[in-house]
Amino acid sequence: MTTSYTSWPLKVLTMSRHGWWGALLWLLWVLPANAVEVRVAVRNSVQQVQIGSSSTGVIRNGRGQAVMQLPELQPITVDAERGQLELTDGREDFGSSSVFWLEPSGNGVVWIGDRWYRGKVKLVPSENGLTAVNYVDIDDYLYSVVGSEMPTSWPQEALRSQAVAARSYALYHHRKASGKTFDLNSTQSSQVYKGLSGEAASTQSAVDATHGKVLTHAGRVIEAVFHSSSGGHTENSEHVWSTAVPYLKGVPDFDQNAPVYSWRAQFSLEEVGELIGYPGTIKSVEVLSRTPQGRANRMTIIGDEGTLTITGNTFRQKLGLRSTKFDLAVSPTSISVAGNGFGHGIGMSQWGARGMAERGKGHDEILTHFYNGTRMDSM
Repeated sequence: MTTSYTSWPLKVLTMSRHGWWGALLWLLWVLPANAVEVRVAVRNSVQQVQIGSSSTGVIRNGRGQAVMQLPELQPITVDAERGQLELTDGREDFGSSSVFWLEPSGNGVVWIGDRWYRGKVKLVPSENGLTAVNYVDIDDYLYSVVGSEMPTSWPQEALRSQAVAARSYALYHHRKASGKTFDLNSTQSSQVYKGLSGEAASTQSAVDATHGKVLTHAGRVIEAVFHSSSGGHTENSEHVWSTAVPYLKGVPDFDQNAPVYSWRAQFSLEEVGELIGYPGTIKSVEVLSRTPQGRANRMTIIGDEGTLTITGNTFRQKLGLRSTKFDLAVSPTSISVAGNGFGHGIGMSQWGARGMAERGKGHDEILTHFYNGTRMDSM
């Protein structure tokens, strides 16, 4: 795509008060026969969302009926009202439905919330409002995911490793999501997806060069989880998540040059108590058990209100630490944390992928290193 949509001056756009209603032709969404369209929740359980199109778009309801032609670069708001969705420009309502779709014409892209996205958008009611789901070709999705998850200036073989891992992860969840509203979130709970703002020529090149490539184990596409840095060695999945996955085994990570390979943090014991929710004065914090690679599994907080046992991951989340791979030094008033790595430490280390690429390794070798017993296959 040659046009760049870097920003949208929403405050100067106004919605026509008359609109177009009636019998309009629904523009069919055409994809190659072997393409996969993934469904990504860009806005989840919100009260309203603004949508629009870079080209003339068509809005249709849940019955497939075209209800409005939306002029290019003119936004409209979708509100959630008692299990129904309302189209409005803030002054006038343009109809209600249980579902709305917006598809741009030609090579247009859609505006959802605060960003441009390829594909089209479906809006549906959710428990706490509405959810906006971007329907997008998997490689168009990956153009953004690769650049949203990994610096676009990194070596091409690292970016290609990210492309194949992210494609495998997306396809794994796409195949598991039958009957659900969407396949993936756009956040770290799935894979970070920033629409066109995440793309670059380098990410498009990495995705195109690996078109259709996925990782499989025993003939099935794997859930190719990844993280920033494991601080020396990745973990077996069962040591962190309790479930043993045969392709998620610990290996050396090659990420010693990562800026998050080692880090430090310090807190007063009073701060720790407030963050953890311990009601009394803390006297000691101890790690009771660790994974084979040194991650805190179980911890205990000891003070004048008794003993509180928590997981290492809870301690990490409450204190905002980069990982559970840390050592503690406790004084009468404070606690010092010396840690390694960033993330859960399972699967591919992204900094490790960069380190291996800088050593001349190809993306296939990088991936089979981090994902035990896998092979490169086609979708």
